[in-house]
Amino acid sequence: MWRGCKLSSSGSRFLGGLRSVYRGTRADCPRLTTSAVCSKNQLSWTLQIKPWVVNEYRIMWFKSCSMNFAFLNRMKSYRLPWIRPYSTSRSTVDSNEVKTFLALAHRWWDEQGVYAPLHSMNDLRVPFIRDNLLKTVANHQPGKPLSGMKILDVGCGGGLLTEPLGRLGASVIGIDPVDENIKTAQHHKSFDPVLDKRIEYRACSLEEIVEETAETFDAVVASEVVEHVIDLETFIQCCCQVLKPGGSLFITTINKTQLSYALGIVFAEQIAGIVPKGTHTWEKFVSPEKLESILESNGLSVQTVTGMLYNPFSGYWHWSENTSLNYAAYAVKSSVQEHSGPEFALKGEREELRAEASTNSGLRWDHGRAGLRSLVEENPLLDRGFAGRSCVSAPRTPGH
Repeated sequence: MWRGCKLSSSGSRFLGGLRSVYRGTRADCPRLTTSAVCSKNQLSWTLQIKPWVVNEYRIMWFKSCSMNFAFLNRMKSYRLPWIRPYSTSRSTVDSNEVKTFLALAHRWWDEQGVYAPLHSMNDLRVPFIRDNLLKTVANHQPGKPLSGMKILDVGCGGGLLTEPLGRLGASVIGIDPVDENIKTAQHHKSFDPVLDKRIEYRACSLEEIVEETAETFDAVVASEVVEHVIDLETFIQCCCQVLKPGGSLFITTINKTQLSYALGIVFAEQIAGIVPKGTHTWEKFVSPEKLESILESNGLSVQTVTGMLYNPFSGYWHWSENTSLNYAAYAVKSSVQEHSGPEFALKGEREELRAEASTNSGLRWDHGRAGLRSLVEENPLLDRGFAGRSCVSAPRTPGH
């Protein structure tokens, strides 16, 4: 997330220990001081020193440098000790995230406060959105280049990105599951009568408005949001559903790398205090490759993925070819959407019947078209596939 910064001595020692995780072996594990409490299938220890790897056991909780561990079952895969587990469901909203942002709802418009990096990020993300949207239109009004466009700002918070998009002429709907965030956003836009007409705020989640806003928006923006949802695939599906065919999706988020943990969480939250503690969960971070795969599987064509770097000393962001920390992605929804549901099922049945016809052992091609026609007549669905054809073509061999 940052470049050109020097860590303090404590930060250097931490990262030195962090590197040892990947070099160490089982012999490197700390010795356990067994003030042990035993039961039938559980054994608990208290460690007096900070461990980096506990090879074959599930880590359930830890606190400071004196850490409590419950050893329940051996596990096949290994977990990094700092990862907080989370569950997924059809809802994309994490109640723990709601509590975190609720406590900070009154600080959105403090440009020197905890949201200062987001204020500064507007210098990159606003032109990024504007310039890519202008590629999709032939003409635009000077001073209001996004006039006539409908944009959905998902996870709008206090409206830091919503307002600049409104000033560019767009009609923007900002949604956020935290009521206090929406109250802050509404209060701030009320000072500008122009924005008051162009911007609408709603306290809700994305999945709550999918049905009523299907294929409504020219663009959907999810800036610094996807790393906070608990079901990324459902979230992307909902974004796709509310987009018009040919609509644009803009995402900024954090890559899932060792560097993003060291700088994005350890340095930013625990050492420098740039971001409040508990703001991010490393396990929710997503790589550009995974995000692109999810986007493509939902009919979105990825146009651009570019890195973003933040300098905590200058307070400014800049673009970079390196996507190992923060990055921005721009994707476009396909203009031609495949049909699903009953029509898709009907198509599948026709293809299955065609395959059955071509492999039916009782039907030989040299028996003439009469035998195949009789099969078609017995299967009305297959008959639709041959409707309008004057003859049945000979089967083609692979490679022709």
